[in-house]
Amino acid sequence: MQQETGILTPHSMPRLILLSVVFLLSVAAHASAQPQVTEKAPKATTGKADRGQSKQQVEFGIKVAQNNLWNEALYRWEKATELDPGYAAAWNNLAIAYEHEGRFEEAKKAYEHALALDPKNLMIRQNYDLFKEINDRTKRRNGK
Repeated sequence: MQQETGILTPHSMPRLILLSVVFLLSVAAHASAQPQVTEKAPKATTGKADRGQSKQQVEFGIKVAQNNLWNEALYRWEKATELDPGYAAAWNNLAIAYEHEGRFEEAKKAYEHALALDPKNLMIRQNYDLFKEINDRTKRRNGK
């Protein structure tokens, strides 16, 4: 059984491996139960080859992020979203990389795009909600 690529959670890197495995299993079950939603996203004209290549980029991005190589992870996840614009996990992970790099507006847009692609994905929703909570709290503290 081929499994879907993992989604990162940005706020607890030690749990990264566990969460990736949990997400791999949940996405595989979710993907087999429902067709992919591509509402509010560019029409995906990609085939299986593009999804496979995108998954490879996402998986490699996770490995390098685990080694704290965030620029490389960012590059890989950007590449993954170019290869398959309908791949919600790639957009989620890209959002996390943007967040890690302090590019908060880009992170917000990437999270929202991931949710538009897969609105029922609880991991993406949880990541976005946590991002918003922390980002809003930081803005209030800084008087912005």
